[in-house]
Amino acid sequence: MIKLLLVEDDESLAYIEKTGLEDIIGGYEVITAKNGKEGVKVWEETHPDVIISDIDMPVMNGFEMVERIRETDGDVIIIFTSALTSPNDVKAGYRLGINNYVKKPFVPEELDAHIQALMKMRGGAKTQNETSHYKLGKFTLDANHATLRNDETGEAQTITQREAQILQLLAENKNNVVRREAILSRFWNTEDDYFASRSLDVFVNKLRKVLADEPKITLKTVRGIGLQLLVNA
Repeated sequence: MIKLLLVEDDESLAYIEKTGLEDIIGGYEVITAKNGKEGVKVWEETHPDVIISDIDMPVMNGFEMVERIRETDGDVIIIFTSALTSPNDVKAGYRLGINNYVKKPFVPEELDAHIQALMKMRGGAKTQNETSHYKLGKFTLDANHATLRNDETGEAQTITQREAQILQLLAENKNNVVRREAILSRFWNTEDDYFASRSLDVFVNKLRKVLADEPKITLKTVRGIGLQLLVNA
């Protein structure tokens, strides 16, 4: 069963869309959120396969929500459903990383067809994220097995699962700054922000030591913003 997050501020419309999708053969597990801010929170907690979202919403709109999610998650399928049809709205959505755009009104079967097509395309394409191997200078990170192999000597060292997750995220966004808040919200499920922040610093210091003898790799702290993994070819 596909886990689907539906982000829609119109409660009546959300109910119609939710029940329609749940009635489709094969079915969807539908979780709802009323705005983009709530959508980000539910995405962090439930890790859905698909996100269906309106654009024009209070508190946080669809564009802002997608921008937050795409900072750390390039895999989840995101579809905008909206009556907004200007070329600029469409281009803005695709520029942020949505996978499709469905104009309202629509029937659940139409939305299901788009989802199934996108999932089939996603399943057929082998991506870097699916292999979980990342070339970092003379090192190769195997994120699934939490190992870092020195390709020159053939030696592999084990790192912690959390260190591997952080390094994988930075490798996926190499040479770009990843916001500190995005890292903390993804890997620390805690209300103690101070503890989580200090823990992140410890993991980053350990990773710097592991990568210290590779001059092509720099794990940089961008003060007040986040972390950046600089990889020189």
